Parts: sequence; C-alpha cells; structure tokens
Amino acid sequence: MIALQLTSAQRRAVEAPYEPCLAILGAAGTGKSTALRERAARARGFYPDAEPLSIDSPRALDEYAGELLAAQGVAVTPTDDVDAELIFAKVCEPLFALQWEEFARKQLDPEVPGLLSPARFLGSAFRLIRRLRDADVDPPLFLSAALEGAAKFYAKPPNFADPALIAATKNKYRDSLVVTSNELVRQYRREVDLAKILAKLYEAYVELIGSGRAMTGRDAIVAAARLLRGNPALAQQLRNRHRLAFVDDAQELTPAQIRLLAAIFGPALDGVTLCGDPSSVLSGERRAQPEIAFALARSKAELREVHRHAHRELSRVATPRDEAELVAQRVDDWLAQGLRPERICVLFRSVSSVGIFEEALLDRNIPLVVTGDLNIFTDRRALDALALLWNVYDPFRHDWMLRTLSNPALALCDASLAALCGEPPDPQRPLFTLSEEPSPTTRAARWNPARDLRLGWNVVRGENDDALSTDAAARIRNFRRLRDGWLETMKIADFETFARSVWREGLSREGETGSARARAQQIALQRLLTGLGEFLDRPAETALPEVLAYAQQRIESDLGAWAAFPDEGGFVALSSVEAVRGREFDNVIVARVQPGSFPRWYSPESFLFSLRYGMIPKDNVGEARATRTAKFTYYMYRAKAAQQYYQRERAAFAYAMRRARKNVLLTASGAPTRGVAAPELLEELR
Repeated sequence: MIALQLTSAQRRAVEAPYEPCLAILGAAGTGKSTALRERAARARGFYPDAEPLSIDSPRALDEYAGELLAAQGVAVTPTDDVDAELIFAKVCEPLFALQWEEFARKQLDPEVPGLLSPARFLGSAFRLIRRLRDADVDPPLFLSAALEGAAKFYAKPPNFADPALIAATKNKYRDSLVVTSNELVRQYRREVDLAKILAKLYEAYVELIGSGRAMTGRDAIVAAARLLRGNPALAQQLRNRHRLAFVDDAQELTPAQIRLLAAIFGPALDGVTLCGDPSSVLSGERRAQPEIAFALARSKAELREVHRHAHRELSRVATPRDEAELVAQRVDDWLAQGLRPERICVLFRSVSSVGIFEEALLDRNIPLVVTGDLNIFTDRRALDALALLWNVYDPFRHDWMLRTLSNPALALCDASLAALCGEPPDPQRPLFTLSEEPSPTTRAARWNPARDLRLGWNVVRGENDDALSTDAAARIRNFRRLRDGWLETMKIADFETFARSVWREGLSREGETGSARARAQQIALQRLLTGLGEFLDRPAETALPEVLAYAQQRIESDLGAWAAFPDEGGFVALSSVEAVRGREFDNVIVARVQPGSFPRWYSPESFLFSLRYGMIPKDNVGEARATRTAKFTYYMYRAKAAQQYYQRERAAFAYAMRRARKNVLLTASGAPTRGVAAPELLEELR
C-alpha cells in the first residue's frame, strides 16, 4: 500500500498512540504525508466503527464546515472572496456617500487614512476583514483591541529618534519620524476614527453574510465553530462519530480553523494528527499561524531524510518571450521522450498573467490547463465570449462591439472598422432641428451625441454597408442575422442554453478539432459558465443584464478566484505554487524567478492591524507634512514586515523546487538586479 520504506522516526509517528495530539513534521519530500496516510490506515483497524476526519488541505476543512452547517439546517450558499468583496461593497456604499449619522453629528471625521480613495479603501478594508475572520476576531474584539492598542501606543510613544530606526527607514519616509506631541495627538484621533469606521463596516458585513447565507470558506469556519460552542451535545456527537482526525498541510491552518477542530475534539485536540512543515506557509490570502497549530501537539515526530532529489538546472534569458519559448521547448522535449503530460508542471508564484507562456505551449500543440489563482473573467477567451453577450444586450457598448468585430470570427480590418464608425455616404438629414439639439452650423454639432451611437447603428441597421468591401459587408450581414436569432433565443431559453447558442455560432473555434488550442478554449468557456452558475437556470432575458453587470465586477476585481485541477489527465499544468500543494511531478519548471514575479513585491496595505498595537494606518491625512504616519514607519521597523514577507516567499520557492521528482528547471529573463528591494532567488542558487 505504501511505496516508501518508513524510517524509524516515521514508524514511531505511524504507530504512536492515537489519543494525544501528534504532529508529524518535515520538509517537502521527507515522506510525512506517506506517514500520515499509513497512520490513518492503521487507525481504521483499531476503530472500525469510526469515521475519521481526513483533511488533505485547509480548503477541505472549509468544505466540511459548510456541510456541517447545511446538515444543521443552515442554508449555506458557498461563495468566493470576489463575490464576498462585492457584498462588502454594498456595505461600504453609505460610507462613501457620507450618509452615516456619525458624520452629520461630527462624531467621526471622514478625513481618515485611505477614505479619500474609495476603491483603495474598500480593497484594504476587505482584506483586513478576511484576516480578522481567519483569526476569529469578531467586531467588538477588533474595536476593543484597536482602541486599547492606540491608547497604549500614543500614551507612551517609542523613541522616534532611535538611530537604528532612522537607519532602517528609507530617506523619503524619515520625515514621518519628525513628529511633535500635537501631531501625535492628531494622528491618534484619526486612527481612532478609522478603527470605529472599520468596526462598523465589519459588523455590517457579518450581519449581511449571516442574513444572506452566502459564505466564504472562512465565514463557514467561524459559523460552524460558534455553532458547536453553543451546542456541546452536537460537538460530542461529532467527536464520537469521527473519533480521529488526520490533517495534512497543517501549517496552513488559521486560528479560526484550529478553533473549529478544538470545538469537535476538545481544546487539546485529542485524536488529531497534524502533518506539515512549519516553514512552508504558502498562502498569502489566509492568516496561517503554524506556531499555534503545532504548539498544541503533545508529541512530535520530525522527519529529516529527504526522498526527492531532483536534478536542478538554472537558465536566464534576455526577454520574457525568450523565456516562454525556452519553457515550451523544454516541455516539448520531455513529451517527445515519452513523459506523460500530467507528470509535467510549469510553476509560477501566481498565474494571474501567464498568457505568453500559454501561447508558447499552444503554438506547439501541447495540451495544458491553468490552475491556481486565475480570474477566468479576465481570460481573453472569456472576454471574447462576454463581448458577444454584450453585443446582444447593448450593441452601443462599443468597446465590446469593437472586440467582436476585430476577433477571428469577423476579422474586420482597420479600414472596415473606420467605415463602420463613420457617417453613411448620404445620410438623411432632418428637416427640422429640435430646440434641445445643437445647430448643425455650430461647433457643438461636431460632438453630436448621435455620433456616439454611430458604430452600433451601422452594425445593427446596416446604414453604412455600402462603404465596406464585399467580403466585410457579407460578414456584417451574417453577424446581424445571427444577432437577430440570438434575440429570439433569449426570449424563450434559459441563460445557459442561450449562452451556449451564442458562443457556438458567434465564436471562432481556436485550432483544429481536438487540438490543444480547441481544448483550452473549451476549458475556458466551461469555467466561465461555472463562474456564472447562479444565473444558469434563469430565463436569459431577465438574467442577461445581471450577468453582464456581475461579470464586469469580476473583471475589475484584483482578487483571483480559484481554478482547480481537472479530474482527467492528459494536460501539462501551468500552476501557482499554492495550487500544487501536496502534489508532485516528475519534471517541473519554476518560471519567472525574478523580483516582481517570484518573489512578488512587498506592498503593504493602506492600514494594518495588530492585537498589540491596534490599527496601523499608512497614509497620514489631513494637515500633515509627512506622507506616512509615525506609527506605520515604526511598525515596519519593529515587526520587520518586509523581511518576514520575503522569508515566506523563499519558503514558497523552496517548496516549488521540491515538487519535482527527477528534474527541475528554474528560469528568469532580463538582467539580474542587485537584490536590494527584493531578493534574486535564481542568482542566489548559483
């Protein structure tokens, strides 16, 4: 059953008693997951009537929490962070409109850090709330900690003239350390107002999530833990049912997830086996704290022998295109040697913009799938599909119309597009000019609003077909005919049937049938439909406006959704590091190993939060001479935030390299930097 021969340390981990909490620790490739699986198999023999809780990743624990809530009659609609941010945006609307009573009564100052830029404030506030949910910090505790931290910090501020602090601060931010007592009082007041605003937003978000039952994984974790704490009988019932739990990648557990496990198995986590590597925290979105999780273990078994020793190769080329070609050529060579596609992986820190690598592989007809933090709504194939839906609903959204007209299905040249945007050769002129319209003789006529509709009218009505070439005019007439048919289909079909009909008739197939390009296009369209799942069963005529508004919001969000691995094989994976947690491949390429990509730049939020210091706003607003607050500059030095961030990036890099069993190729492009702002991980290996 188990391929690896266990060492004595592994054997002790597998055969240890089951009641106390045990931690199986080890770096990637040491066989800790194998030891965990054998321990679980052995446990089934001791407790045949139990249903051990097997958690292969923290995401699986989120799903378990949702299923638990549903089993108790709580109607949970799973959602992701992007949808949750849209919910939070509704909470923020009265704030941005300054409609709160606290502003009218002058109980709060609207000039607080970040609020002058609503979009930026919304993003920072939502990311803070995500971290608070992970830490299971509710709104009252947050506000209490923020106010207490502010009072303690400003009552006895640190020495801002400390030479070590000044030396660690960049020249352009040193003016933030030159503060008077009056300036500190002013910053304190704005920080308190910021904390009160965020606490009110947080409380409103929690209420909205609770009433609508649309929960992210972290929301479900918090709700399930509180349900069990308020229902000890249910908690005991679950403990008797599961008896044991086996948690892999436990270093990614958040405090809220640990509290859920404690609610089931008791504060000491009796019967729980935690398996992971404390130094391999990969997620930047979840507030994982491995020191809390593994500190609960009564005994630990640390595995030190690494079983995967892949051959390592480094390559730096001149341009990103050269790097993409190098990656594609190497993958092609491995496939030619008989390696199966699913045994090859191209790893990135993030797959939010890997189009150049995808194109290079598709040019060689290499089947691929992109997994990880991918926002499918920004994929070019998804945008082409959405453009057709916009053309049906609103042909005067000319950005989407031009995308359709220039795509391969119509492939109109610039001259044809210019003709469609122009006036008809002999337009019919009105006999009378309405009083509200500008006179044709005035300069205002040059900017007649009717011109803004000209492209849409020319496409829908055919007023300028005579100005087109014969071939272009035929394509436009065919598109016009198809659109008329889509309008009829929209009236009688559900949205999914309507969308599939539009895409089948209006999109040009990429590549030959069965080719890598054709399969990639089908995967993208299916993922887009899945992303629009809540609208699929609704009539197209009523769903389409909401679909397009929803898609627009998803496009504009900077939060990546999650694209999972397909169930079937036969694809080379282009994946983010987090997506391959627990997976291994024969050959791996870690691409874009350069500052800005791997590691990503460290960019602190507009405001941070600490249980000790309270709120730490970055921007110094109001009558301020410095751009940053003194507290933020001090906290960056004290907490060594940038150093800790890049330490996690190094851990992710080491984890990526150990996904390979046989060969790992590390690539980068451009000249290496000096590694001052961010480390040059590739050059450090030379």
